[in-house]
Amino acid sequence: MAGEQKRNSTLEPFILLAKNTKGAALIALINQLLEAPGVYVYGEFLDLPHVQEVSKGPNKEYSQLLNIFAYGTYLDYKENEVSLPPLTDLQKNKLRQLTFVSLAGSVQCIPYSMLLQDLELRSLRQLEDLFIDAVYADVIRGKLDQRRQLLELEACIARDVRPREMGHIARTLQEWCRSCWSVMSAVELQVDRVGQFRARRLQSSAAHEG
Repeated sequence: MAGEQKRNSTLEPFILLAKNTKGAALIALINQLLEAPGVYVYGEFLDLPHVQEVSKGPNKEYSQLLNIFAYGTYLDYKENEVSLPPLTDLQKNKLRQLTFVSLAGSVQCIPYSMLLQDLELRSLRQLEDLFIDAVYADVIRGKLDQRRQLLELEACIARDVRPREMGHIARTLQEWCRSCWSVMSAVELQVDRVGQFRARRLQSSAAHEG
């Protein structure tokens, strides 16, 4: 989707600051990052040495929270809420938008009832407002089907990928490439056959005319 380059540039200042920040200042920076508009990927930030150290220290719950924003959903947060820092309203809405993206990767049409429950929303108006905000932020594209009570998702941004999932993705891409080569080979074979057939017909026509 459009806006990927802009999102990367929005993350860059946080990466530069985190390289020389530790302790309480780094925790404050993480909170700012999770609120920041336009930032929806966190993998590069998570890989920074100082950020990695947070997972082994007294504030490890902030590392866990950052991982949920990178890879998880609002439901993941709610299931572990007692051991995680509280979310601000801005953070809640961003995590809900990221949940839209995760859902878009598995289903195209999502019932309102599922969204209201998984996103912990109290009304359809809240759901509509959240959806509109996500569309204007260029996080997702889709439409609300009021008659069927469904959210129809058409496209979405990419989210971070867990390191352990990279192997599976690589294998899937390899299989896709092999399938593409097979199709291309079959097409080339058919083109050759058509060419040979046309050549024989031309030769036959020339022989008859001669």
